[in-house]
Amino acid sequence: MEAFNVSDFAALIGIDWADRKHDICEINRDTNTQHLSVISSEPKSINAWALELKQRYNGRSVAVACELKKGPLIYALSKFKHIVLFVINPSSVAKYRAAFTHSGAKDGPTDAIIQVKILQLHMDKLTVIRPDSEDVRCLALLVEYRRKLVQDRVNLTNKIATTLKNYYPHVIDWFKEKDTQIFCDFLLRWPSLAHAKKARKQTLLDFFNQHNSRYPLVNEKRIKEIKDAEILTEDMAVITPNLLLIECLVPQLKQLMLAITRFDDEIKTLYKQHTDRAIFDSLPGAGPQLAPRLLAALGSNRDRYKCAADIQKYAGIAPVTERSGKKEWIHWRYSCTKFLRQTFVEWAGLSVRYSFWAKAYYRQQEAKGKPHNTIIRSLAFKWIRILFRCWKTHTPYDESTYLTALKSKGSPLFKFAVESEL
Repeated sequence: MEAFNVSDFAALIGIDWADRKHDICEINRDTNTQHLSVISSEPKSINAWALELKQRYNGRSVAVACELKKGPLIYALSKFKHIVLFVINPSSVAKYRAAFTHSGAKDGPTDAIIQVKILQLHMDKLTVIRPDSEDVRCLALLVEYRRKLVQDRVNLTNKIATTLKNYYPHVIDWFKEKDTQIFCDFLLRWPSLAHAKKARKQTLLDFFNQHNSRYPLVNEKRIKEIKDAEILTEDMAVITPNLLLIECLVPQLKQLMLAITRFDDEIKTLYKQHTDRAIFDSLPGAGPQLAPRLLAALGSNRDRYKCAADIQKYAGIAPVTERSGKKEWIHWRYSCTKFLRQTFVEWAGLSVRYSFWAKAYYRQQEAKGKPHNTIIRSLAFKWIRILFRCWKTHTPYDESTYLTALKSKGSPLFKFAVESEL
């Protein structure tokens, strides 16, 4: 990772971003003068300001600090080669402000000035935004948005299930999987038990067959339960509002499922085209969902991380040790990229099923009385070191090679793994 000094830049700039405007504090290092200004958040204004900086400083580099890692402002400024973007944690600005403004007052110009001060004093400790290749950046957003859509789907299916329990709980038992086409279409066609009871047997059979549910015993059981079912309530004051809500929620679920499928297709296409795909395909438990997320997490720029510890800290996997006097305590990292941490933790959890040593490690720690979440985080910590090595050397992961290395080092884990299999 390239290190920067204040002397590398013609100007130091802090931007306090907002929805409609951005407050700017600019220090010209040639004249050592400070200038405050405000620009609109419109793309035209941002582009004009960036080009004006280039002209004023004859194309020399300028350092820009902001409390954002991504978003419209970052996307707009990333395309300019003369601008080097530094990320400042919003909590750092808030604490700096609180130290000198006891009233708690906050305004845009003040925060922009604080960001420049932090940039002047602590540039070596700040993260620089180095945009990866276009395909990796696209993949990173796709996998993150997909994960959010999946969570929306979970929330929506839970809401539908809760609504059905108020007047039509039978459907929940007839269809175990709620995020399916057959479940949605059944509810849209027969939104209440009264509607379902009116359907003929052949109509129901045709419906199940059209949705590729061709299990005679299962279908017969469903039809029998439909005909034998007793209505939970006949109170229309309960049925009418809940039925209307179901008719509103189910189409949303159908659209959400279609959207996730579109994201899956786009992610698959981008992932297949990447030259590092073989590395991430080789990871135990990664699969079609997590392999692209892991690729996006590391990217293509091999200079982005100096060592595995950089990733462990950035992802929030590495624990934090605090000391005060004779006391010392360890806790997990609060300030981190949550989606990245989720990616590594989910992968570590799945790897237990597919990796011999990961399964042995889980059992070893479990025997020591460690809780599940602690073990998985610790396992993720180990996996990042392995993945970093594979990524740096462009080498796919090989389980037998890693086990041989454990054996040659006389690792207690290898001994435990062998003994547990006997």
